[in-house]
Amino acid sequence: MASWLGGLGSGLGQSLGQVGGSLSSLTGQISSFTKDILLEGAEEVGDAATELHVSNSRLREIESINAAQKFENERLKKLCSDLEEKHEASELQIKQLSVEYRNQLQQKEVEISHLKARQNALQEQLQKVQTAAQSAQSGVGVLPPAAASASYVPAVRPSSCFEGDDMDFGDIIWSQQEINRLSNEVSRLESEVDHWKQIALSSKVQRTNDAEQSEICKLQNIVKELKQNLSQEIDEHQHELSVLQDAHRQKLVELSRRHREELREYEERIEELENQLQQDGVSADAMDDSKISQQKKNAQSLERGKVEELQIVKDLEDEIRRLNHKLSSAKEESKILLKEQELAKVEKMQIMQEYENLKSDFSMLQSSVAERDALLKEQEKKLQLKTSLPEDIVRLQQALLEAENELARLSSLKQEGLEKELTSAQHKNVLSAYTEDQNSELSQLRQDLERKESELNESIAERETLIVELEELDKQNQEATQHMITLKEQLSKQHTENDSVVKQLKFDLEFERKKVSELEIEKMETIKELNSQKEKLSQCSCELNDLHLNKQQLQDNIKDFEEQLKKAQECNLHNEKEIEELQQRLKEREEELSVSLSKLTEKHNKESNYACQDLILKEREVEIAKLQNDISENKQLNEDLEKSLSDLRTENGKLIAAVEELKQELSDAISEKNKVYLEKDTVVEALKMEKRQLENELNQTEKRLLEQAHKYKQTIEELSNARSMDTTALQLEHERLVKLNQEKDFKIAELKRSIEQMETDHQETKEMLTTTLGGQKQLTELIKEKEVFIEKFKNQALQVKQELEEYMKVSKKQDVLKHNLEEKDRSLAIMKEENNHLKEEIERLKDQQSRSTPVVEPKTLDIIIELESEVTQLKVIKNSLEEEIEVHKKTIEDQNQTTVQLQQSLQEQRKEIDESRFQCEQMNVTHERLSLEKDEEIKNLQKTIEQIKTQLHKERQIIQTYSSDLFQETKVQTLNGENGNEKHDLSKAEIERLVKGIKEREMEIKLLNEKNVSLSQQIDQLSKDEVGKLTRIIQEKDLEIQALNARVSSAPYRQDVLCLQQQLQAYVMEREQVLAVLSEKTRENSQLKTEYHNIMDIVAAKEAALVRLQGEIQKLSNRSENSSQEMSRETIQNLSRIIREKDIEIDALSQKCQTLLTVLQTSSIGTDNGSGGVNSNQFEELLQERDKLKQQVKKMEEWKQQVITTVQNMQHESAHLQEELQKLQAQISIESDSNSKLQVDYNGLIQSYEQNEKKLKSFSQELAQVQHSIGQLYNTKDLLLSKLDLVTPSVAAASTVSQLSGIQYSAPEVLSDESKLLQNELERLKSKLQEKDSTIRTLQENNQRLSDSVATASEIERKSQEGTESEMRQIKEKHDVLQKSLREKDILIKSKSDQLLSVSENLSNKENENELLKQAVTNLKERNLILEMDIRKLKEENEKIVAKCREKETEFRALQETNMQFSMMLKEKEFESHSMKEKALAFEKLLKEKEQGNTGELNQLLSEVKSMQEKAVTFQQERDQVMVALKQKQMESSALQGEVQHLREKEQRLNQELERLRNHLLEMEDSYTREALAAEDREVKLRKKILILEEKLVSSSTAVENASHQASLQVESLQEQLNLVSKQRDETVLQLTISQDQVKQYALSLANLQMVLEQFQQEEKAMYSAELEKHQNQTAEWKKKAEKLEEKVISLQESLGEANAALDAASRLTEQLDVKEEQIEELKKEGEIRREMLEDVQNKLMDLMNSTEGKVDKVLMRNLFVGHFHTPKNKRPEVLRLMGSILGIKKEELDQLLSEDQRGVTSWVTGWLGGGAGSKSVPSTPLRPTHQNIFNSSFSELFVKFLETESCPSIPPPKLSVHDMKLLGAAGTGKTSSTPSNSQMQDSAASAMSRRPDANPFLARRSAAVPLIMPTSNSGHLLMKPISDALPTFTPLPVSPDASAGAVLKDLLKQ
Repeated sequence: MASWLGGLGSGLGQSLGQVGGSLSSLTGQISSFTKDILLEGAEEVGDAATELHVSNSRLREIESINAAQKFENERLKKLCSDLEEKHEASELQIKQLSVEYRNQLQQKEVEISHLKARQNALQEQLQKVQTAAQSAQSGVGVLPPAAASASYVPAVRPSSCFEGDDMDFGDIIWSQQEINRLSNEVSRLESEVDHWKQIALSSKVQRTNDAEQSEICKLQNIVKELKQNLSQEIDEHQHELSVLQDAHRQKLVELSRRHREELREYEERIEELENQLQQDGVSADAMDDSKISQQKKNAQSLERGKVEELQIVKDLEDEIRRLNHKLSSAKEESKILLKEQELAKVEKMQIMQEYENLKSDFSMLQSSVAERDALLKEQEKKLQLKTSLPEDIVRLQQALLEAENELARLSSLKQEGLEKELTSAQHKNVLSAYTEDQNSELSQLRQDLERKESELNESIAERETLIVELEELDKQNQEATQHMITLKEQLSKQHTENDSVVKQLKFDLEFERKKVSELEIEKMETIKELNSQKEKLSQCSCELNDLHLNKQQLQDNIKDFEEQLKKAQECNLHNEKEIEELQQRLKEREEELSVSLSKLTEKHNKESNYACQDLILKEREVEIAKLQNDISENKQLNEDLEKSLSDLRTENGKLIAAVEELKQELSDAISEKNKVYLEKDTVVEALKMEKRQLENELNQTEKRLLEQAHKYKQTIEELSNARSMDTTALQLEHERLVKLNQEKDFKIAELKRSIEQMETDHQETKEMLTTTLGGQKQLTELIKEKEVFIEKFKNQALQVKQELEEYMKVSKKQDVLKHNLEEKDRSLAIMKEENNHLKEEIERLKDQQSRSTPVVEPKTLDIIIELESEVTQLKVIKNSLEEEIEVHKKTIEDQNQTTVQLQQSLQEQRKEIDESRFQCEQMNVTHERLSLEKDEEIKNLQKTIEQIKTQLHKERQIIQTYSSDLFQETKVQTLNGENGNEKHDLSKAEIERLVKGIKEREMEIKLLNEKNVSLSQQIDQLSKDEVGKLTRIIQEKDLEIQALNARVSSAPYRQDVLCLQQQLQAYVMEREQVLAVLSEKTRENSQLKTEYHNIMDIVAAKEAALVRLQGEIQKLSNRSENSSQEMSRETIQNLSRIIREKDIEIDALSQKCQTLLTVLQTSSIGTDNGSGGVNSNQFEELLQERDKLKQQVKKMEEWKQQVITTVQNMQHESAHLQEELQKLQAQISIESDSNSKLQVDYNGLIQSYEQNEKKLKSFSQELAQVQHSIGQLYNTKDLLLSKLDLVTPSVAAASTVSQLSGIQYSAPEVLSDESKLLQNELERLKSKLQEKDSTIRTLQENNQRLSDSVATASEIERKSQEGTESEMRQIKEKHDVLQKSLREKDILIKSKSDQLLSVSENLSNKENENELLKQAVTNLKERNLILEMDIRKLKEENEKIVAKCREKETEFRALQETNMQFSMMLKEKEFESHSMKEKALAFEKLLKEKEQGNTGELNQLLSEVKSMQEKAVTFQQERDQVMVALKQKQMESSALQGEVQHLREKEQRLNQELERLRNHLLEMEDSYTREALAAEDREVKLRKKILILEEKLVSSSTAVENASHQASLQVESLQEQLNLVSKQRDETVLQLTISQDQVKQYALSLANLQMVLEQFQQEEKAMYSAELEKHQNQTAEWKKKAEKLEEKVISLQESLGEANAALDAASRLTEQLDVKEEQIEELKKEGEIRREMLEDVQNKLMDLMNSTEGKVDKVLMRNLFVGHFHTPKNKRPEVLRLMGSILGIKKEELDQLLSEDQRGVTSWVTGWLGGGAGSKSVPSTPLRPTHQNIFNSSFSELFVKFLETESCPSIPPPKLSVHDMKLLGAAGTGKTSSTPSNSQMQDSAASAMSRRPDANPFLARRSAAVPLIMPTSNSGHLLMKPISDALPTFTPLPVSPDASAGAVLKDLLKQ
């Protein structure tokens, strides 16, 4: 055990280590993969600030991804835990079931052991009897094979019951069984000992016990019966066990098969999903942006169309189901009719089903084996592909194969070794029974056996470990697959995150596009709109072509998907790289845009100063072109990103769907498991019920046997008592008892038969139950599958509806969100504009503050605080707006996802439609063949129609329309008939296909019918035209005749015309009747044809089925005979050989047992003497040998029992097979009879068909005759019409003459001559009229004659037709009657022949019996005389036997006494053996202790052992002699008993024969008289029976006729229903076509509406954009105007101030003029002094100017220097450009300076410090730092800096003295003109600054100081010149270094 456990542990450790290694390698790959992705995503940024920003954003993204993955992991863990719990629950359930099965098995095995014990006891009794008999018969000593008889019961090891169970549990059960068996063996040996003691005693005592022998005989009979019962019970138990095993195996196989199927389905699903991913990826890459938008619209229209199509399809499916229901109802009615026939064939069907079940079981086992092999191979392949464990699998497989080989080798070796050892042992026992080498060899053999057993155990343990390792590998495989699934899910999450990033980029791109589109011109937009409209027209036409070509492209694409998956993955990597590049480009573009904006502002400023607009326009156009190129590139990138996005979304959706499908399949598997468990429970309950029934039956049989035994005992006692009485009384009692015995025997036999019948009935009911259960299960499974299908269809329909509703809701939401977005965009734009306004106002306010006096500084603080609060509010608003935008983005993303999902569903539906179309095409191909055949038939029909048209060409006026309808009906009927035949033969699936094909055919037929109708209409029109012409002519003629009648006043003409018209109508009616008759005949002909075809098809199908059945039966019979004969021969030969060998071995072992008994006796004597130690050792060895031999004997007996059971099973199987063969032969005979009947029916049908054909030919001849007669009638009619035409021209001439005469009368100029001429002419005309009247009369007479002849002909024809019809009907009726009578007579003939045969057989039997009885009577009379002589002799012998019996009884009593003594002795010996065993154990312990050091003692012990062995040999010899003597005595006793029995049997036979002969003579005389009477009675009864049978035949024939009549009626009703259904189908097809046309029209109208909508939307957009631009332009103009006005107001305010100052000065001057005039003189004096002072001041000023020109303002220099170094390296050139713009350096010079990178910072510094001549001391604000510096510095520091920049004071303008006032006024006027331009410049600069995106609100621009310009000439006084030319307006205050601005501000803050 320890080694086994160690091996198991090491195997587990290795496997787990390998699994861990593989998992670690997988995790390493995953981590490296993630690192690569992160490294690819990393950007190389120069600045630390931007790097920090990017890294922060990256960190946030990674954290979000991590959180999502954690959530997904937790969800998957929960799923895994749930699944594990389910798995554990299922395992527990399985374990419980297995435990229950095992308990049941144990119970049954216990019962078997009890039965074995009973059987052993009975067999022991039998053996006793047999041995006694043998000893009496012969003196030769032969031992009985006791062990052989005891080893009859089959031992079944429980481990064979369940192959899949664990080994340890099976071993426990097996060991328990072994213990039971050993206890039985012990009891058997004890009984043997008792038996031998009894024999020994019986040899001593005299043989006087005759009564016991009769008891023994009866007991033997009882034992035989019990044996038979036992064997039957054992067979039943084994059968039940085998059934249970088979059921368990089947269920295991089914479970494993389901598991494999599920695995395969999952793999196929995964592959399908991958293929779909590839397809979606490729299709998405292939599509363009413009196509996508249009395809969406097409998809919507297609969806709507598809919904309608789905509804139509559902309606059609419902109709098909209705049709199926109708068909099924018809089939059920036919089944009801056939049920009577099926009842007779039920037994046959059951046998066939059993055979098929056996076949299917065998095939299932084979398939399961094949599937396992296939699964192993597949799993190996998958493991090689997926995981890195192929070497382990190969190693384990090799180990398994080696273990199996070793097991086989060991088993074969063990068997061979055992056989060799046994044979060698036998030889040695026979040859050298007394040699000493025997013990050593035996010990060696035992050691070998033990070693081999240990090897076997080790191999079993290794096998178990291998099985465990295999299971672990399976688990690892499952874990690996789960891991792969998780990886896929993680990838899908990463894809979704990439989607979000891509969407953000899209949003940024769209924002840029909007900016660019604002820059574009309206002309370009109009041109683009025109182009787009043209493109849309072209695209619409292209799309129509593309939709047609898409199918072919999709089919071609499927092949390329695998290659394009790899490309798609590479594209994903490229996309990620491109995204990064795009981000960089976007940043660069933003920078470039800002630069370009600044440039544009500069250019605007320059344009106001300079007139260089043309050049700037060109530059702008170039820049716009560049921007457009960039935008197009961005668009392409965006398209690629969108494609990748759509791919990722589709993949995600598919993965989610796969997960859901997996969940559903799990739930299905669980439900299936539950079903299996329920089935198992039901089977177990049924078995339990059967077991209880069997137990009850067993108990009843046991009770009956006990009662019979009691009765027998009573009879035996009575017989023994009766022996003492006289011989006469004895004979009478003996005869009475024999009679009773015979009666009881008869009763027992009858009871046995009834029990056997009951058992057979029970088995049949069991089989019936099993078959019905199987059928019910199959039915339930089918029903469940159908229900599942129905539910799936319902769910699909509901899902489609829900998706549609959701899509509608989503579209509505999208519209609402779009509106909201547009409103938000507008509000944003407004907010931005307001923000810009506020910024501009803030800057303007700052400028004003900087210009204003330093007194206003406290106010600036308040303003700044207010501005800050406003800015914070604006920021809050901005954040809220951004959040809203993000929410809208999310909603848009969700909507996009829903659209993608809908597209997926659309694609799937398209695939389904394509598949259905493909199926339809296949159906069309099949139906085209049918249509070709039908077309040929139609052509034939058309030919017939043309022939009939040629025949009936003259009767077009009336008949044409009718004939067309008639032929249409015939066509439809023939086609329907043919279709009906096909429908009967084909299956349901083919029926549905045929229905579609038939619909198409019928459509074609309808088209042909329509063409026919149109042709007939044309013909009708022609005929109508002709009729119209004829009617006109007739009317004209009528008018003329009337006119003539009026003139002549002759009345009979009208009557003639009316008569003619009536005759014509009569002809028309006759013609219609003839045509109606024709149509009826054609219909009857078509119906007969269809019936004939149907019958032919049925006959052919039955013949084929018969041929198949006969072939199968022959094969089965051949197989069964061959297999049964071969198997039985081989098995019998093998078993006989094996049984012989085993008997020899058992004899040898029994001899050994006897030797052991003698050893026991000798050992007891030895212990009494005192030599205990050595004897005990020897005794222990002998006991060990005995135990081992016992074990061997048990094993051999078990094997023998198994062999016997197998033989019995084979016998039972052969009997079953023979029964099945007989049944099959009976079925073959029945089927051959039915075949003969069918052939007879078929021949009859052929004859009837031939008769019908003959009748048809006669009818066709009659038709031809009728047509000929009609043709003749038409010829006569034409002749009549021509005659009428001859009459008409004369009448016309008369009419013309009358007209002329009218004209002549009317003429005014009438002469008398003319009147005479007219009178002459009148007379002529009258004479002509009279002649014409005579001709008309003759014609009328002819016409009447003709009409009479026609009427007679038509009457004759009618009569002939009616006669033919009546004859036809009579013939049909006669034919039917004859057929029925034929059938009845056939049946009668068969029945009569059968009766005749039976009667003749009975007569012959009776005659034979009579003859035999006569001979028997004569023989009996002779025998009677002989028997009387024998009886006398027997009486004398009987007296002698009685005396012998008494002696035997005395002997038997003596034997019983000796037997009792022997039993006492045995008990004593057993007690002694117990004590000896204990001593032996103690001795063994002592020996083991001494063995370590005492080798000398061992040698002594060995010598003692040898001596003991020699003694044992002598004891064995003595024992053999005793045994020989015993055997002789036994043989003598058995011989004596046999003689006694023989004598008794003779007595009984003689008495029985005497009584039988007497009774027989009496019975013979009675029987002769009875038979004579009985024969007469039988004749009477037979005649009555014949009459009854005839009546029954008549009734049955009538019933058959009724049934056939009903069947024909039902068939007709079904045909009518079929016709109705076909009409309904035609109507539905028409409706379908109409609805399809409507759908197409709707689709076209939808497309048109969409086009119109799009145009409308575009126009609205254009309008909105135009209005927006107008409004923007207006707002810009208004802003400019406002700015100009503000500037004007400022300038006016300044001029006002100056004017006020000038006015004050003027008032003061006027006041002082008077004083000044007085002081002029004083001032003149002082003037000279002042001139000198001024010259000094002028000189000083000149010096100052010279000194300040070369110097620079320190504050400005410091601010510029600090600002330059604060900015990042990327933006320093921008700062330098700003400095240049402030200092007034030109752009070209700046570009040159910046391009020279060698000089760097030093050149910049030297340029500033060197101070060129053109440098201007302009105080400037320090350049503001970047965002990073602002965010890092605190608010207080910023505030300090702001105050530092603003605190550089500006000196107010110097106050002038009174003398200088006028000059100031003049200067003021001059200044006003120059200020506006300066202000404009400042404002423009401010606006340029405000437009920059990174403007700081805290740093306001300072007002630029006016440059100091030196005067050009030195002439003139300084006061006389204008101030702007000479002096600065604002000069900086000189600030001491101690009191710097920073120090002042710090003091302020401290306060």
